[in-house]
Formats: sequence, C-alpha cells, structure tokens
Amino acid sequence: MTTDKSTEKDVTLVGAGLAGCLLATLLGRRGYQVTVLERRSDPRLAGAERGRSINLALSARGLDALERVGLREDALAAALPMRGRMVHPLGASPNFQSYSADGTRAINSISRSGLNEALLETAEKTPGVTVLFESRVEAVDLDRGIVTVARPDGVQERAASIVLACDGAYSATRRAVQFREGANYAQDFLEHGYKELTIPARDGDFAVDPGALHIWARGGSMMIALPNLDKSFTCTLFWPKEGPGGLASLTTPEAVRAHFQREYPDVVDLMPTLVEDYLINPVGSLVTVRAWPWTAHGARASVALVGDAAHAIVPFYGQGANCAFEDAIEIDALLEKHDGDWSRVLPAYEAARKPNTDAIAEMALQNFVEMRDLVNSRVHRTKNTIVHALERWLPSLVVSRYELVSFSTVPYAEVLRRSRLQSRVLSGAAAAGVVGVVGAAVKVLRRR
Repeated sequence: MTTDKSTEKDVTLVGAGLAGCLLATLLGRRGYQVTVLERRSDPRLAGAERGRSINLALSARGLDALERVGLREDALAAALPMRGRMVHPLGASPNFQSYSADGTRAINSISRSGLNEALLETAEKTPGVTVLFESRVEAVDLDRGIVTVARPDGVQERAASIVLACDGAYSATRRAVQFREGANYAQDFLEHGYKELTIPARDGDFAVDPGALHIWARGGSMMIALPNLDKSFTCTLFWPKEGPGGLASLTTPEAVRAHFQREYPDVVDLMPTLVEDYLINPVGSLVTVRAWPWTAHGARASVALVGDAAHAIVPFYGQGANCAFEDAIEIDALLEKHDGDWSRVLPAYEAARKPNTDAIAEMALQNFVEMRDLVNSRVHRTKNTIVHALERWLPSLVVSRYELVSFSTVPYAEVLRRSRLQSRVLSGAAAAGVVGVVGAAVKVLRRR
C-alpha cells in the first residue's frame, strides 16, 4: 500500500456525477484542494451505457445551481423545453395538459451524460480540483483519517479529513455512516422497474410533438417519452418487473410486438428498433433511500452524504438531480456563513436539507400515481383546470404544487405544506362550485 498526505484545506469527494462535479467546482472556487475519486472510467472516453441514459428534466432549481458555475445558458442551449404533458389515452386522441397556469413555463429535457460531461469539464478546469478515474473507495476510517482506494496501479491509503460522499444511491462511502451506532438506513424498491426504448427522427424531423413530455398511462404502468436534440425521443417504460404485463413477461419478438400493438398502437410504427431495444436493453430499479444521520465524525475525519447517497428518490417529479444540486448549493452557502468551519457546516447542512428531501421523496412517489393512473381521469383534469384558474385569478395566493416544485426554489417542505393546505381548500369548497372555491381560497390562504 502507498500513502499520501493532505492539508487542512483538502477535501476528498467521492463520485464524479452531477452533484459531485458541481460541488467540486464550488469548493475549488473557495480555495479548497479537492480530490474527486470516481470508480468508473472517464465517461467522455467510455461513452454512455446502452439503455441507461434517462434524460433529465432540468427545472428552476437545477438552472439556479448551474448559473452559479456559469453553465445555465449552455445547458438551456442543449435542452428542449417541455411546456406540459401530452397524454396518449388508449383508443382516443392525445390531449395536452399544461404544466403552468399561463402555459409558458417549461421543464427542460436534457441528456444526463451530456450535462455530466459539461460539469466534469468545468470541475477539471477549476484550480485546485483533481479528478481520479478508476478509483474505487473500499473503506473510510474516520478515526485514522484514511480513505482506502483501489486503483489500476494498486491499493492506496489516502489521508483525508473531510470526505463528501456523492457516489449515488448505492454509495460505497455511506458504510462509514450507516454502520455506526444510532444510524438509520432504509432502501425501498418499487415493484416497478424501467427500460429504455427509442423513437428515432422521422423524415428528418420529430416523430411526435417535441414541446411536451409524452405519457402513455395505462393504470399501474406507463411509458413516457422525452425529446432529444437529434430529433429522437428517449422512451422509458415504467412497468412492474414481474407478473402479467411485467417487464420479464415479454421474452420473444412476437410477444413484444403483440403487447405494444395492444397497449401503445400509435407508436409501434415509429419505433423500428422496438424489439431489439426491448430484448437487449437492461432493466433498472427504482429506489427511495432514507438515511439519518447524514454525517459521521471520528478522531481525524468527518464524512457527509450528499445527493442520492443520502436521499435517492424515484424520478417521477424529475427532481433527483435538481434536489442533489441544492445540497451542493447549501454546503457552499454554509461554508460562507460559517467561515469554512466544517464542524459547524456539516450539522447545519443535514439539519437544513433533511426535511426538504423527505418532502420531495413523498411528492415523487405521489406523482408516479398521478402520471400512471390519474392523467386520463376527467375528474383529475377538471381539478387541474380549476387550480390553474385560481392561479390566474389569485396569483399571490394560489400556486400549484407542480409550479412550486418545478418553477421555483421554494423549499420542498414548504411546497408540501402549502399544497396540502390548498388541496384541503379545494376539496372542502368543491361542492359550492368554482365561485365557492375562489371565496374559500381567499379566506383560508390569506391566513396562512
């Protein structure tokens, strides 16, 4: 084994994903010497894994974070705005459901790998930041202040006083926190998995409307499609992994074609590689991670969980990356507030972020039910119409949950509180008609 030393201004950051690269850049700009340990090869050389792209829905929180490192405009230039959902009912014409009351606000479809590469290049250009690929963390010893790393040239012990774990839902670094006395950790898997497919460009143009997130909701399962700059769409199936109609149930080309002809007849002819993609592309899992505390301290080092390592969520609000970016912004702000005193920064970070990440985890699970089961419901669409009307009439009092989550930086916990209050007002006043709803909303919401 080899050993190298660090100074008090050194930070070891594990994971060169989206949150890790953003945080490394912010720390480097504060004068820290940041070593980023990434277990994978350089993604700019290795390329994206087949069937694992999962486009991001970049929204206000993510754009706010990217602006701080000079990447907002570049990201928007590489993204396509989606101003609502295009819902494809079985046996009926598609219908568009706007995300915002005025129909102008949009979430942005962007390549995860492309955004990661942009953040990685920004991090590497930041003085003080070093990225080491093919560097797998095997252990973190907080009492000795040592991170054990497996690299192509052998195992190293690297001195570390601050370790920030940005290595995802299946974080190896998290062991330094979760196996300590008093720590709680849980991972909850949905029975559903995901599989990616493709709708390529058709005659040099988009095969369907690129200004929307497309949803084929089938009650208990769904397919979605997000546009890409090359005029293709990345489609993602969210189906039960097992059972009739599950991802494992279609094992032959004939079964795949028959199922899609029955459930998604309007897109079968738009997907020339449907059978190949379905049978070859992998199945991914959907997990919610809950951990507490997010930090642990030893005689010589401290570790903190960041992003999915602390609070992985399911992707149905499009907030996983946006939320992880907020963690990085919180740490950066607290370093400013506490003059770089990590002993104050880390406890303040976990206390500030935990209620908000719990809230978005709950809302993401709820939005899965809405997307797969409710978007075809006339009652649900009527309710949304009423909410949008209230937003236009009473913009200072009524804002939908979706707008607060996607088009603001209001803390998630406050979004959940406000949306619950508005839902109670709507439910309680609905019997009185729209006028009654407005009157009740004014009376109740002015008191909040």
